[in-house]
Amino acid sequence: MIPTDLYKTLKDNGTISAESFDKLTEKQQSSLFSLHWELKTLLYLGVVLLSGGLGILIYKNIDSIGHQAILAGIAAICGGCFYYCFRHKNPFSRELLKSPGVLFDYVVLLGCLSFLTFTGYLQYQYQIFGTHYGMATFIPMLVLFYVAYEFDHLGVLSMAIANLAVWMGVSVTPSSLLSNANFDNQTLIYTYLLLGLILLLVGFFSERFNFKKHFRFSYLHFGIHISFIALLFAYFNHYDSATAILWLLILFGLGYYLYVDAMRHKSFYFMLLVILYSYVATSILVFRLLDGMSNTDSIYMLCLYFIISAAVLILRIIRLNKQIKAS
Repeated sequence: MIPTDLYKTLKDNGTISAESFDKLTEKQQSSLFSLHWELKTLLYLGVVLLSGGLGILIYKNIDSIGHQAILAGIAAICGGCFYYCFRHKNPFSRELLKSPGVLFDYVVLLGCLSFLTFTGYLQYQYQIFGTHYGMATFIPMLVLFYVAYEFDHLGVLSMAIANLAVWMGVSVTPSSLLSNANFDNQTLIYTYLLLGLILLLVGFFSERFNFKKHFRFSYLHFGIHISFIALLFAYFNHYDSATAILWLLILFGLGYYLYVDAMRHKSFYFMLLVILYSYVATSILVFRLLDGMSNTDSIYMLCLYFIISAAVLILRIIRLNKQIKAS
């Protein structure tokens, strides 16, 4: 890029006119706008819309098309996608792999969506797994994890984690956790907690053994949300029990470890998650401690607590953000 001072020198020497100088300066100051993420979003949306459109088409014409023809069509799409991917893929590597082509990642995604549709259709229509419903999710989960690592695809990895959650009998999205009315079930709480800890461990081991360590973010993203929500509900479930303190100590212990790890990796996102979940747990504890006071006093103290704690929390987050950027 040519510096603006050179244009000014050329103008002063009479080499270029004032009008040309103004145009060159304006062009120099106008930076290019990247459409990279916009195009990627449109392509991913196109794959999802294609899958959804095919599903609607099949649903409306299932009587005239026939189950075998539908399965053959889905299998052809799935087989064609994976044939293309295996033909054009780069050799496997433990490190980050660059995509061999612009369309490669989207073909992988379409192939996986077609495969899930195919296996789900087989189970629904022909019950190939019988009453062993775990196998109907376990086999697709293994395939998705294999595809994610073989083709180095973060989107497929998220799908594989979701299938792991389904196989364990839960839902991976935090909104589903919060809206689930059965969180008084101890088995469900322990299952969520186990799932969250497994994801955290896999994320840490990915970096420790330098095996697809860029997958660490996806594992920790799901693991932190699921683990902390499970611990919070376990704390809720033992309101009048000494066990509640134990759950709270486990939550703060996990939070401290993840906080130190986030600061070591200079990850503002994970540090923010840990702080927010810990703040929620602290606020619940304060609310319980003030529960024995009179209504007027407790409301006054709660308002005072939230005003002061929110201000301290915001200032702390801002300071940590500056600290991470400066380090």
